[in-house]
Amino acid sequence: MDKISDKVINRLTQYHSILGDCIKKGTTTVTSSYMAALLKVDDSQVRKDVSMLNNTGKSRVGYNAFQLKETIEKTLGFKNPKNALIIGAGNLGSALAKYNDFESYGLNVKALFDVDKNKIGSEINTKPVLDIEKLPEFLKKTNIEIAILTVPADFAQDIADYAVECKIKYIWNFSPTVLSVPIDVEVWNENLMGNFLQFSYKISR
Repeated sequence: MDKISDKVINRLTQYHSILGDCIKKGTTTVTSSYMAALLKVDDSQVRKDVSMLNNTGKSRVGYNAFQLKETIEKTLGFKNPKNALIIGAGNLGSALAKYNDFESYGLNVKALFDVDKNKIGSEINTKPVLDIEKLPEFLKKTNIEIAILTVPADFAQDIADYAVECKIKYIWNFSPTVLSVPIDVEVWNENLMGNFLQFSYKISR
């Protein structure tokens, strides 16, 4: 399969959520028009996205919800668990550590790291909060692929540099700043405030 664009991946994750909700309600067949209406996209777009997965539905019947959901999970790597750690045990980091649904999508958070002596040594949702200075030692003992950054903007670049020095190759950045990293390091920016401002702009129009 050719590389899937970010826009298609985003839609596939939304299809996956819709399929999951339908299955919980006892619906075993879902049409492209139903998903298109929920996402406010064209019906043909849904069919085009699904066709990339080699998953065919029946004319005027729809897709098998279980099969399509499983195909999306396989395509997006849900079935290949990835280990991660969180740097920053504040409100956002703690909230992410408590989000148990991550495991359903193949993301296993193993620990949190912080500089606050009052937090170090505690646990958040059974996950230990460790001293940031212990990061290199921890990485030597565990197979960690992803560092999730939830630190304030003023510290984000220094922490990212430190993570890169520790051989982290994937960073999920929740800090409100753009990071500068080597070309072989992947960064995904989760711009919460930026998303809010886009939403706010639409409300204000």
